[in-house]
Amino acid sequence: MRYTDFKDKKLSLLGMGCMRFPQEGEGWGMPIIHDKAQEVIDQCMAKGINYYDTAYIYHHGESETFLGEAMKKYPRDSYYIADKYSMNAEPDFKKQFATQLERLQTDYIDFYLLHAVGDNTIDKYITNGCIEYFEELRAEGKIKHLGFSFHGSSDALRKMTARHNWDFAMIQLNYFDWWHCGHDDFYHHLREKNIPIMIMEPVHGGLLANLTEEGNKMLKDAQPDKSIASWAMRFFLDLPGIAVVNSGMSSMEQAIDNLETFSNDEPLSAEEKEILKKASTMLYESIAAKCTACKYCVPHCPMGIDIPYQLTTYNNYKTGGGEWRLNRLTVLPEDKQPGACIHCGVCRTHCPQDLDIPALMTEMDGILDKLKG
Repeated sequence: MRYTDFKDKKLSLLGMGCMRFPQEGEGWGMPIIHDKAQEVIDQCMAKGINYYDTAYIYHHGESETFLGEAMKKYPRDSYYIADKYSMNAEPDFKKQFATQLERLQTDYIDFYLLHAVGDNTIDKYITNGCIEYFEELRAEGKIKHLGFSFHGSSDALRKMTARHNWDFAMIQLNYFDWWHCGHDDFYHHLREKNIPIMIMEPVHGGLLANLTEEGNKMLKDAQPDKSIASWAMRFFLDLPGIAVVNSGMSSMEQAIDNLETFSNDEPLSAEEKEILKKASTMLYESIAAKCTACKYCVPHCPMGIDIPYQLTTYNNYKTGGGEWRLNRLTVLPEDKQPGACIHCGVCRTHCPQDLDIPALMTEMDGILDKLKG
């Protein structure tokens, strides 16, 4: 395992994101399969991963509770926990932090973040007193390092970095976002500010584990023995300033593949980067909804629609699978299909990608009506 220097700590470059533990069934809020999730954690610990990133809302709070129980077998100084204050879930930051310590069965959190800072939340995070309170906790040793996770514009990022002397920041970054969505600007700004960078969504919520048919072939022809997802991970191996790359590993197979990538430590060659950029461009030109399946929208939908599932199906249709791929939505109850969307727009306020979800639901509903007719 490759490690990075962070102040007085050695962090595994590969971290485990705890938003996508093995779970019972698909969709938001399914219970964690504890024995399988424990096996993944044990494998990660055995192979040198020492950074575990959770949040108050992951798995409806079960992520923190499970992680606290799963890590009891290990010495507390053998791993680092990252957790987050989710303002929309529980505005009372004092209450939320106390709950998190209880769930995690610990008396301190190593890396604490303001969760999902964006253009529509930044002012509240800056003015509600949470930063000052968390600084008090840092002085007491209950928080070791204070940072923020970011989903917003370049202007908002600059406003955030100007507000406080942050220990670190977490941004969504992968080769797709770097080449096509302008997230390289986030990276370069944090580097200019000398702020250590944590990475989320390195495989873009699974999007980069399976590209277009032609793109997959290009990568497999170049490296037959490497998975498509491993190219996304290798993208970071020669990128300076990255402290941790968090990956949500929902199966043992994914964990083993990631561990092999970060143990072999083989950055992309110049030729491989050109191949990858071509494959990425093919995907960009074919895809419609850049959903990362973060599921931040799901708890707020008044109709209880599984929006990421709908958008994944939509992308399967848009990337050449044909309208028939939307047929799988017809097996859902009618009040969970795209036509049940009431166009309230609440989902958009929670979408880090600022997707026009109601418009996409309308498009899908029209196609389904045609298919049913």
